[in-house]
Amino acid sequence: MVQFTALTRDERVNALLGWVLSGSVALAAVESLLRGAVLWAALTVVVLAVALVPPAATGRWRVMVPWPVVGLAAVAALLRAVGRSPELAGYLAVATFALLAVVELDAFTPVRMSRAFAVGFAALTTLAAQGCWIVGQYYSDRWLGTAFLRSQRELQWDIVLVTGVSVAVAAAFQWYFARTGHVGSHRRPQVRGDDAG
Repeated sequence: MVQFTALTRDERVNALLGWVLSGSVALAAVESLLRGAVLWAALTVVVLAVALVPPAATGRWRVMVPWPVVGLAAVAALLRAVGRSPELAGYLAVATFALLAVVELDAFTPVRMSRAFAVGFAALTTLAAQGCWIVGQYYSDRWLGTAFLRSQRELQWDIVLVTGVSVAVAAAFQWYFARTGHVGSHRRPQVRGDDAG
């Protein structure tokens, strides 16, 4: 059995887990598309594309965001695929998109953020992404005949709930990264150059 420290600190194990979880997200996107859930499939593909920016940009398969962040995307996709808590799945997907962006900025660019700023930035990025998601839902309702937006009250509660989910997720991940020294944390920001492969 692989020790937990290997899961959190080894770049190769992190990449393998990240790719397996990315594959499950891709399968969920295909499943959503086959069921006719085009908007959800599009959101899933966007989240997956953001998760795969580091390996695509560097050309190295080991350069991945920490696998628990990709795992959060997989949980959202799985919840939606099995039809359990579709609203929560949407909130998690949007929050994961924002968290991926913040983690990638912090781990793979010269940008450095304090923990408090990263949590706030992830929450604001989530609100921006939720705004885009709302616009997508509106046009889906208008052009595809879906019924995502049923009332203004429900829309406002969606914004409140996604904000709460984003702050909770960002704070939990900041706490997690601070204690594990995970790949992608401040202590281990990038895969070393000699680990290319």
